[in-house]
Amino acid sequence: MEDRRTWQPPRPAARGRADHTAIVGCSLFVDGVAVESPGSAADLARLYETAREREGAFVWLGLHEPTEAALTHVAEVFGLHPLAVEDILHREQRVKIERYDDVLFLVVRAARYVEHERITATSEIVSTGFVRLFVGPHFVITVRQGRVMELGSLRDDLSADPEALAEGGPWAVVHAILDRLVDGYVDIAAAVQTDLDLTEAAVFDPRAPVTIEQIYQLKRQLMKFKSAVLPLQRPLAALAGKQFTDLPKEIRRYFSDVADHHTAAVEQVMAFDDVLNALLQARLTQLTVDQNNDMRKIASWAAIAALPTAIAGVYGMNFTHMPELAWRYSYPTLMLIMLLSAGVLYRLLRRAGWL
Repeated sequence: MEDRRTWQPPRPAARGRADHTAIVGCSLFVDGVAVESPGSAADLARLYETAREREGAFVWLGLHEPTEAALTHVAEVFGLHPLAVEDILHREQRVKIERYDDVLFLVVRAARYVEHERITATSEIVSTGFVRLFVGPHFVITVRQGRVMELGSLRDDLSADPEALAEGGPWAVVHAILDRLVDGYVDIAAAVQTDLDLTEAAVFDPRAPVTIEQIYQLKRQLMKFKSAVLPLQRPLAALAGKQFTDLPKEIRRYFSDVADHHTAAVEQVMAFDDVLNALLQARLTQLTVDQNNDMRKIASWAAIAALPTAIAGVYGMNFTHMPELAWRYSYPTLMLIMLLSAGVLYRLLRRAGWL
């Protein structure tokens, strides 16, 4: 009778042994069916040996932020290349695909949209994390960093479709992961599109204009998303092409379909970049126009104030021969002239749009 026990996290290892608490899932698949999920990390070697001896069998091991000791032990069991293990220990690395003998090492960057009420100068809109994959003839190992893109539900979905697993083996798991990854990109792009539409409306809304800081933060978050999406083009092209001849032809077709969806996501992200640049330029132009309007208003009021000041300055010279000084109505007349001249100048500036 098939053993389908649910994987339980193993107890911490004793001193001097590797810590395997990073294992979040481990199953032996035979002809697409999970026949064994061991109860301790010590069973990894036995499980892998069983997979190598049986036709159509492979091990799917899932790790989450493993320690160096745990990762070293896994590398010894499955024969992973030390350079690839060293890359995992460095948390930040580029998206890539490499071949070490018969083991393929793939690094991808998953992304997740962070819900928010409104965009501020410090809002986190996109969260990213790395997923590393080792793919061999009889195993696939996934190593996750961060809380982005959990794979538990994906394992359940694949376990419910044994025909796909039996046909593709470890590569069916890789395809499912990349397919979900790209679908996530598409969903994030749709959410970011909504943010862009709201930001665009706010830029041209005089009642509640968006700030430069908000637009710049959205641009920074888009750059983070862009750094996750764009580099995946090269690995997908390699998997969909003929670079790896040992891939089944049918699996390459599935990778080609994922590459097409990814291309659509890349085009959308590139369009976002153009829109954000245009919005940023539009907002800067608005600020320049607002500053010019303020300067014109200041200059207009200065001119209005300067006219009566000039008239008062002339009569403040107190020359001896000024006939108007002896006139009874010179003072009220002079004040009336000041008010009329200021009023006429105000009307002219108002009509010109300076006030």
